[in-house]
Amino acid sequence: MKSPTADDRHHQLRERLIETREAARSLIGLGPDATAAVLNDLADRITAATPEILEANLRDLSRMAEDDPKFDRLLLDPGRIEAIAGDLRNVAALPSPIGEVLERHTLDNGLELSKVRVPMGVIAVIFESRPNVTFDVFALCLRTQNACVLKGSRDAHDTNTVAVRLMHEVLAAHGLDQRVVLLAPPEREWLPDILQAVDIIDLAIPRGSRGLIDFVRDNARIPVIETGAGIVHTYVDASADPDKAESIITNAKARRVSVCNALDTLVLHRDLLPGLPRLLHRLGTEYEVEVFADDEAHAALQGHYPARLNRAEPAHFGQEFLAYRMSVKTVANLDEALEHIHQYSSKHSEAVVAEDPAVIERFLDRVDAAAVYANTSTAFTDGAQFGMGAEIGISTQKLHARGPMALPELTSYKWVVRGDGHVRPMS
Repeated sequence: MKSPTADDRHHQLRERLIETREAARSLIGLGPDATAAVLNDLADRITAATPEILEANLRDLSRMAEDDPKFDRLLLDPGRIEAIAGDLRNVAALPSPIGEVLERHTLDNGLELSKVRVPMGVIAVIFESRPNVTFDVFALCLRTQNACVLKGSRDAHDTNTVAVRLMHEVLAAHGLDQRVVLLAPPEREWLPDILQAVDIIDLAIPRGSRGLIDFVRDNARIPVIETGAGIVHTYVDASADPDKAESIITNAKARRVSVCNALDTLVLHRDLLPGLPRLLHRLGTEYEVEVFADDEAHAALQGHYPARLNRAEPAHFGQEFLAYRMSVKTVANLDEALEHIHQYSSKHSEAVVAEDPAVIERFLDRVDAAAVYANTSTAFTDGAQFGMGAEIGISTQKLHARGPMALPELTSYKWVVRGDGHVRPMS
C-alpha cells in the first residue's frame, strides 16, 4: 500500500479540522447541567486513571533534561492530577455565560434589541509542555459550547494522548460528538495548517515561549489572542514593611519558578540596601536562588548572600528566567522604579510593596500591566486563584481580553432584534 505523501497528511488534518467545525454545531444549546455532568465525570475518570496518566507522563519526562525550565511544567504527580480534577469540578460549578443578556433596550420605533453572549465556535490553543492546559482548555471550551483544537508539543504528547482519549470516552458516554475536541499532531510543521484555517477556526491562543508566541502572531491568518511572556517585577518602596516584603519576595520568586507569574526582577529603593541581605535570606538559604545584582545591590549583598551572587549585565533585566534566578535593580525613588518597569515590563504582572498610600495608588495607577498588585505576591495571577475555575491563558494584549481568561472571555455576542412587521423607510 502506498504511503501517504506530505500533501495527503496535510489534507487529512484539514479534513479533521472541518469535522471539528461541524461538530461544534452539536454543542449549541447544550445546557449547563449537561456540560457540568461531563466535566464532573471526567474529573472522576482522570483520578481513577492516575497510574496510566503518570506512566505516560514519565515517558514524556524521560525525553527532557531535568534542568530544563520546562521540566517542572511537564511534571505530573498524584497531587497535581487531583488539582486538575478539582479545577474541572470548579469549572463545572461555575455559571455558564452563554445566553447572558449583556444589554437590552427598545428603540423609539418599537424594535426590541438584545446583546447576547454566544460561543466563539472553534478555539485552537497552541501550547508546549503543560499537560494541565489540555484539561483546562477542554473544560472551559465545553462549558461555553466551543469546540477545541489542542496543539500541544512533542514534549507532552504521550500525556496529552491519554488525556484526550479520556475526554473522548466521557463525551461518548454522554452521547456527545467526540470530534468537538481534536488533538493535532505535535510537530511544529503542522502549525501553519491550524493558523491558516480561515473560516474553520475562530480563534487561536498561543501559550508558551516567546518564540512560539511570536511565530503564531506572525504567521496566523485567523484571530489571535496573545498570551505574552511574564517578565515580572516587584518594587519594594522605602516605606515597605520588611517582614511583608521578605515574605512576598520569597513567595513570588520561589513558590514555582517555572510559571509566568514568578518574580524576575526585584526593584529596590536605595534606602533599603542595608536590609537587602535580610530580604533575600530565605531565597539564598532555602532555595539557592542565583542573583544578578546591579553595583549598589551587589555591594550590599557581597559577603552576606549565601547563594551565587553575580554582577548584573544589561541582559539580566527584561529577562523571564523561569528558574531559580533573579535580578536586582536599585532605584532612588518611585519614579525611577516606574521608569524601569515601563522599559522592561511584558505587561503581565507587576507589584509594589509599600505602606505609603500615595506610593501605592500612584504605582497602581501608572503601571500598565494586565494585573497590578499592592502588598501581595504576583503568584496570584492565575484563573483559578481569581475565582474563574481555571484559565485558558493570561492575555497581555488589550483587545477583547486582558489578564486571566476564562469562561466570559471565550464568548462573543450577537444582537437579537425582535419586531412585529417593522420595515425601514425606503430611501
